[in-house]
Amino acid sequence: QVQLVESGGGLVQAGGSLRLTCAASGRTFSSYAMGWFRQAPGKEREFVAAIGRSGTSKYHADSVKGRFTISRDNAKNTVYLQMNSLKPEDTAVYYCAASSRPYSTRAYEYDYWGQGTQVTVSS
Repeated sequence: QVQLVESGGGLVQAGGSLRLTCAASGRTFSSYAMGWFRQAPGKEREFVAAIGRSGTSKYHADSVKGRFTISRDNAKNTVYLQMNSLKPEDTAVYYCAASSRPYSTRAYEYDYWGQGTQVTVSS
């Protein structure tokens, strides 16, 4: 069992930055690939970024590539999402998720989810 708690969301102006943090419980954090997803009102949940177990493999959705960066610290059981050059279309609830698969961009392949943190970008 893995419990995930996101933090770091908030209200920011377009062009600003936020850093999301996802803290995981349990001793097996390094055995999970981690991902960030987001869901805007009236839209389906969307993949944002994923990182492999060791942190070496990373993948970012085209919509955030060059602006967002996923990273992890296995010693701290934490995964981060650094978000720069934010746009109003980035407004959504952001979810952290853990997958027992080596690496995934598909929401249904994730086993555990956090409760989400709201990110709002004003124009």
